[in-house]
Amino acid sequence: MNVLSVEALDARHGLLKAVRGVSFAVSAGEILALVGANGAGKTTLLRTIAGAHKASSGKVIFDGTDISNVPANKRTRAGIALVPEGRRLFGEMTVEENLLVAGRTGRKGPWNYATVLDAFPMLQPLAQRKGNDLSGGQQQATAIGRALMTNPRLLLIDEVSLGLSPVAVNAVYESLQTVIASGATIVLVEQDLSRVLRISTRIVCLLEGRVVLEGRTSDVTKEQITEAYFGLRRPATLEVEA
Repeated sequence: MNVLSVEALDARHGLLKAVRGVSFAVSAGEILALVGANGAGKTTLLRTIAGAHKASSGKVIFDGTDISNVPANKRTRAGIALVPEGRRLFGEMTVEENLLVAGRTGRKGPWNYATVLDAFPMLQPLAQRKGNDLSGGQQQATAIGRALMTNPRLLLIDEVSLGLSPVAVNAVYESLQTVIASGATIVLVEQDLSRVLRISTRIVCLLEGRVVLEGRTSDVTKEQITEAYFGLRRPATLEVEA
């Protein structure tokens, strides 16, 4: 059974349809990368899956249950965690407090304060530092760690490397490898196509809210992704069989 199935999902911002008939599935332990230019609908799609944005039509099915009308807090308790674009930490709270507050409402599982710090060693000396005083990379590590504290079945990460230095990106991804090795199921938004090809098992490319390429990462080339990304070829020619 798939952990997540998205079926003909539409989502709007007023009159603007940001997500248009999107369908895909994610199985347990899979790392699915969402790529596309700015405005392609990636953030809206993740927020709709997490329940932070209301779908206008279609279905979000999690662990075999239709959760399309389930509020965001109940989706979190069911096992969906979103790391939002911009991190959105509690700026006046310490790293430790940011992590522990998330753990209070989380599910039982392997992730706790100690195991998160083991996975993100950069945070160990920063436990008492406030969120506002962290660098971008430290904030991103804290935001991912905060999501893990809920012991999610599905981890959604929006714009992993946005605004981070190359050194910070490498550090965050090094820790993410530990999370992936634990068997986590992840849907992530990432602009760095070279990194997408290294880390993901599947890829979905969006263009103007529609899926224009989907398939195993091993079956697509960077050139195909780039063409889909910029709309240089018709979607039908880019579909890759699962």
